[in-house]
Amino acid sequence: MNKPLFSFEFFPPQTAEGVEKLAATRKQLEPLNPEFFSVTFGAGGSTRDRTLETVQQIKAEVYNAAPHLYCIGSTRDNIRAILETYKNLGVNRIVALRGDLPSGMAGIGEFQYANELVSFIRAQTGDHFHIEVAAYPEFHPQAKSPRDDLLNFKRKAAAGANSAITQYFYNADSYFYFVDECRKLGVTIPIVPGIMPIMKFSQLARFSDTCGAEIPRWIRRTMESYGDDTESVQAFGQDVVAALCERLLAGGAPGLHFYTLNHAAPALTIWKRLGL
Repeated sequence: MNKPLFSFEFFPPQTAEGVEKLAATRKQLEPLNPEFFSVTFGAGGSTRDRTLETVQQIKAEVYNAAPHLYCIGSTRDNIRAILETYKNLGVNRIVALRGDLPSGMAGIGEFQYANELVSFIRAQTGDHFHIEVAAYPEFHPQAKSPRDDLLNFKRKAAAGANSAITQYFYNADSYFYFVDECRKLGVTIPIVPGIMPIMKFSQLARFSDTCGAEIPRWIRRTMESYGDDTESVQAFGQDVVAALCERLLAGGAPGLHFYTLNHAAPALTIWKRLGL
């Protein structure tokens, strides 16, 4: 079995203070020897410049950067220019996503689905980029059915994706079931679980309601019972997420991708709990 690979996701800061804080976060995570740091891309390219700046900072610190790239609301010329910029920076990994159309934007652009973006990247740049795509163990909230979602994922793999990162989840069975179903369809690319440490229940509930990620009832009720006791919420969350990670790695997951929300401490705590 190959050694598991670990990666961490950031969003581009909006302020100079945020830039400084994120640099400190990267420094704290450096001893974990991450495979890469990914950087999100706002809906419709709304953070394009800040995403690029964050990627430049990561590259200047000699880390591997994996910028996210959304295709909704974009043109082929836009995407081609961004790819060229990243190639010139020495970036060799892209997270290719459909993305969401920002409110007030009329048209979806020249791409409708992520598999079209993956095909375009391959046509423009050959094998230069390792392409990550998204996977949804609990299925995409806009998918017509689980079967449709699996077939959509298969199209992304067939278009040239190298590996996938999942939406976060707290039910390990959903991940193992999803991987099994993908293998039955002949999809062989690595599918890395996305891990969301639990810091604030209200924040997690809001995220989860928006993106369709289930918080199992026993977890939700336990966190609700703590009310404003943030310390108890975080201690319970560490237990839940560390146990989830242990089960995923023991079950053959190829690595873990942490959604850090630009904080190092939660991921570091889980890392220590896992004895990695």
